[in-house]
Amino acid sequence: MAKADPPEPKRRNRTMSVADVLAGALDPVLKKRGFASRDIITHWSVMAPKPYDEVAIPDKLSWPRGERSAEGATLVLRCVPGHALAISHEGDKIAAAINRYFGFVLVGAVRLSAEPFTPGSGNKQQAPYQPSQSVVAKVGAEVAAVEDEAVREALRVLGLALASRSERNGG
Repeated sequence: MAKADPPEPKRRNRTMSVADVLAGALDPVLKKRGFASRDIITHWSVMAPKPYDEVAIPDKLSWPRGERSAEGATLVLRCVPGHALAISHEGDKIAAAINRYFGFVLVGAVRLSAEPFTPGSGNKQQAPYQPSQSVVAKVGAEVAAVEDEAVREALRVLGLALASRSERNGG
């Protein structure tokens, strides 16, 4: 007999979102960092108070060991270097906002990571679309028959947006 071959992966004959596909790869990594789920990372911009939602990001969640009466974990945040002092003073406010979001005491304390955070490092800048004169004239001719000026302007903006989308997709 041959060596036991690994089972063939189960086929999924359906479309899946990128989040569902990546969940299998991300969840074990997040569990090593102390996160039971992706909620605190994916919803950080909603739960964190301003301006900390833009200048800090959760790095790790450290749970207390052996203490049954201890409530909450220690949230380690990576932050922009200029905001470290403010975050260290506002740690209770940040913890309260997170606990309010979840509805129970999840975070007992907030600490800072030694690693800095660079906001917007993953954002990709797109050049603004400038339609050609022929596209502007074509869209203008299509909507010229509309009597209501507000509707005509809305249709013109929509037509230019659709034209930019089709040009960017190579069509």
